[in-house]
Amino acid sequence: MKKEWKAYALWIALSEGVGALAGWLTRNGTEYFADNVAKPPLTPPAAAFPVVWAALYALMGVGAARISLLSPSRGRTVSLRLFAAQLAFNFLWSILFFLLRAYGFSFLWLTVLWGLIVWMTLSFYELDRLSAWLQIPYILWVFLAGYLNLGVWTLNR
Repeated sequence: MKKEWKAYALWIALSEGVGALAGWLTRNGTEYFADNVAKPPLTPPAAAFPVVWAALYALMGVGAARISLLSPSRGRTVSLRLFAAQLAFNFLWSILFFLLRAYGFSFLWLTVLWGLIVWMTLSFYELDRLSAWLQIPYILWVFLAGYLNLGVWTLNR
């Protein structure tokens, strides 16, 4: 039981840590974004983003922890590598969008991220269905992020 809690703590902390670091690094860019960038309809209030992302990173971490606790296998290795890849793409999207203001490129980056998340979720599903289901809110939120990113790119050319 102790090993399980350590795994959960590690994977959740990793996920939340990546999100926190991205947030900290892009804090000036997010302030600029809030004050100076035209946004599409259905853009959630700024206060919603950190709350939603904290919940999503926790769900990601729980899913990855469940996978990491499975017996070693090729499927487990692939799933955890996909988790790492999508987490890295997630982190870099924030830099591209908020710091570099590369809205077009960040939209393309986000489509790759979305594909990685779906691939990771399908990989999780083969090993542990609950781990996969925990990623559904993430898939939906990144789909919304794609709409928002495309809208920002279109409105701010």
